[in-house]
Amino acid sequence: MKTAARTLTSWIEFPVLLAGLVIAGALWGFEELMEVARATTPHAFDTEILLAFREPGLPNNPIGPPWLEGAVRDITSLGSASVLVLITAAVIIYLLLARRWGTALFMFVAVAGGQVLSSLLKFGVDRPRPELVSHLVNETSLSFPSGHAMLSAVTYLTLGSLAARFLHGRATKIYVLSLAVLTTVLVGVSRIYLGVHWPSDVLAGWCAGFAWAMLCWLVARALQRRKVVDDA
Repeated sequence: MKTAARTLTSWIEFPVLLAGLVIAGALWGFEELMEVARATTPHAFDTEILLAFREPGLPNNPIGPPWLEGAVRDITSLGSASVLVLITAAVIIYLLLARRWGTALFMFVAVAGGQVLSSLLKFGVDRPRPELVSHLVNETSLSFPSGHAMLSAVTYLTLGSLAARFLHGRATKIYVLSLAVLTTVLVGVSRIYLGVHWPSDVLAGWCAGFAWAMLCWLVARALQRRKVVDDA
């Protein structure tokens, strides 16, 4: 009986259960937000938050001092495809030089898979960009979900989870993961501030990105136990 209990405990560990709950919650949230995106008229939730980032009665003027707009543009670039590809390529090259072949391949598949998933989700919903406020940057793709929010979650959280396994000390690991989450949040908020996404687009991007990142983490954990992905 005790042996069976130990076996069950070894299979159902708390981090795995927590990751499963995050994935389930994120998928449920994404499904609910998808219904908002498919509505014929914008939800009050979307319009109120989007207008909160503009001066009252002036939808073309963002709130804050003049320098803030430029700073937000810099922050949003952290979630752009070119920056994420550059960061991912740099990490993969480092892993290859360090002869961590399995980890390098896993990193590529995780980020590339997130990009493909993001594109498929956009075409599946076909939501146009918001016209309630002016766009402070030029965008031509579809709106739902936010690709910047989703791909920054996929890339930074995957990088953070991989880095945490090679670092020593709980405080260091928490710092790296917190930095990944903070960067993801800032990128998403910047998309709303710039007027190129509805808030529900960003929330959906976070949901999809967190779910994919957690799924990749579970896969990496399984591969690590089989010695396919290197451990610290």
